[in-house]
Amino acid sequence: MNVMILQVFVSLMLVLSSVVLFVFTVKSRTFEHADRLSLTPLENDDVVSGSAPPPASTTTTKQSNQESI
Repeated sequence: MNVMILQVFVSLMLVLSSVVLFVFTVKSRTFEHADRLSLTPLENDDVVSGSAPPPASTTTTKQSNQESI
């Protein structure tokens, strides 16, 4: 019985603390920073990487599979 009372008390304290922290963050408006960051322009993607190999053709793959059978 005592363990159950302690468990309920701890659970209620966790819920209460989470509600208090949520209200604190809403009142301090810390979520607006993420909105501003999402609206900032992204960097230009003008960099071309020459290290990527050309894509392999599917016809050679099919031919090599047929030869191995």
